[in-house]
Amino acid sequence: MFSVRLNIILLFITRSLRMFGYGFLSVVLALYLADSGFNNFLMGLLFSLTLIGDAGISLLLTTTADRFGRKKTLIIGAILMMVAGVIFILTSNPILLIIAAIVGVISPSGNEIGPFLPVEQAMLSQLVSKEERAGVFAWYNLIGSLATAFGALAGGFLAKLLQSQGMIPLDSYRVILLGYAVIGGILALVFSGLSRGCEAVSSVSHTTPPGHIGLHKSRNVVFKLSMLFSLDAFAGGFVLQSFMAYWFHVRFGADEAALGSIFFGANLLAGFSALLAVPLAKKIGLIRTMVFTHLPSNILLMLVPLMPDFGLAISVLLLRFSISQMDVPTRQAYTMAVVDPDERSAAAGITGIARSVGASVSPVLCGAVFSVFLSGPFIIAGGLKILYDLILFRNFKASHVSDDL
Repeated sequence: MFSVRLNIILLFITRSLRMFGYGFLSVVLALYLADSGFNNFLMGLLFSLTLIGDAGISLLLTTTADRFGRKKTLIIGAILMMVAGVIFILTSNPILLIIAAIVGVISPSGNEIGPFLPVEQAMLSQLVSKEERAGVFAWYNLIGSLATAFGALAGGFLAKLLQSQGMIPLDSYRVILLGYAVIGGILALVFSGLSRGCEAVSSVSHTTPPGHIGLHKSRNVVFKLSMLFSLDAFAGGFVLQSFMAYWFHVRFGADEAALGSIFFGANLLAGFSALLAVPLAKKIGLIRTMVFTHLPSNILLMLVPLMPDFGLAISVLLLRFSISQMDVPTRQAYTMAVVDPDERSAAAGITGIARSVGASVSPVLCGAVFSVFLSGPFIIAGGLKILYDLILFRNFKASHVSDDL
């Protein structure tokens, strides 16, 4: 029992460290690239290639994690995060930065990237009961959102502080990249403390051997969910946190400290919204919670660029974030509920990779749209996400798969 609790605590610590690092970097990443000579199109291209590289590496690592070793997979991911940060510090060469972003782990969105989330979800699903799963995922997401919020606040204010002391913006951003790389190294050390209780156990309930992607009887439902999640992520790729920060900088002249404060508040609200999903899901089910909270948040997303001033735009954005993450723990719990225990890393990995692939295409399109129509990415993202909600509800509201917690 002590070992189980220790593993859960360590997984919450690694989630906190990682998401702090992602938030820490996301506020200044686009500004760093702009100061390094990237135009809007090149910036979008780098973000797209980053997510494509993440999809490939995550596919390799997560679909073999249950056999290769979950702990070893997480340590490799942490090392890739550290290496990417170091290369970004050492050069401003666009080609080298693109290569580092493809091979390493850099989050342009402030959200999860790399093999971490799928493997940690599989571990947590094994460590807690089915009845506790949605609640644990809600707290897991809350911790991540809080960490991202404080990371964004710290990154924005640190950049502003360093510049006020005479450091040029580009060098202040490199200090933040150094912090990001250090967090990757610390993650590797913390992951090494996980016990064998986190590793996969064989399922005795299936007669079909796992395929090369780690799935057996749940393959069809996982693929259906993956296609839908890919659409949602494609839409989300138009409004990555780094791009939104850049949009507020261009549209309203917001500085690094203001951007840090904005996304501190946004991620704080997003985190607490995940907790509200649990009691709601107990009343109306996982799928209905996913759809009925996601729809209005996407309408609000489309309204952000239509606001006439900075204050109203921020207010609508924060209102959107206050309900935007209620679908996340319910989505994770639903995915874990429809697969066997020894499919969980693969199922979480494949659905996560589908999201990465979907999100990898849109940033380069966003960069092109951004140059022509400043508010276009918000409108496109909101419209596509609404389409995702409607298709999801139509296909899974009467699913034979249990929708209970």
